[in-house]
Amino acid sequence: MRILVVLGHPERGSLNHALAHAVCDDMRAIGHDVVFHDLYAERFDPLLAADEIPEDGDIPAVIRSHCHDLCSADGIVIVHPNWWGQPPAILKGWIDRVFRPGITYRFVEGDTGAGTPIGLLRAKAAVVLNTSNTEETREQTVFGDPLEAIWRRCIFDLCGVRSFHRIMFRVIVTSTREQRLAWIEEAKMLCRCVFREERRE
Repeated sequence: MRILVVLGHPERGSLNHALAHAVCDDMRAIGHDVVFHDLYAERFDPLLAADEIPEDGDIPAVIRSHCHDLCSADGIVIVHPNWWGQPPAILKGWIDRVFRPGITYRFVEGDTGAGTPIGLLRAKAAVVLNTSNTEETREQTVFGDPLEAIWRRCIFDLCGVRSFHRIMFRVIVTSTREQRLAWIEEAKMLCRCVFREERRE
């Protein structure tokens, strides 16, 4: 399988980096073809220009390349921290620029754009790995879980990816080395299970 891994975290020594690299290495070790994008390392420009908005808009080569990597993936892994209940701005900009109409979704003929889109992504499964410094009870009681809605319903379900899996690792700021190592193993095992099952189908 071709697995796309996208990382959105600026600090190289972060748990997010460790999670992303561990998943990449493990996926390669069991025979998957892995495409990895570290958006901060690549200095990805998150700003969506007006010319890019239309389906037939003027798309820079780098965005076409990202679109190809997304659309050719059999499985997708996204790794990022929970910042204000949202992905970091660089990752949100990646979504804005790469999840394009006509590429990741389309509307039925005659639809003005107000209807329900048809998902076009080839991937059958997606995994999102998040980190947080908010305890789970407070997160659910006070904030709900906006990242679940963003990734599951607003993005992947809309674009045709029905098998969705997500883990929130917490609380990072007080975690021990042993906890972090266990979380890395948990992330690897989740990806192994998800993409093994998809391969069988």
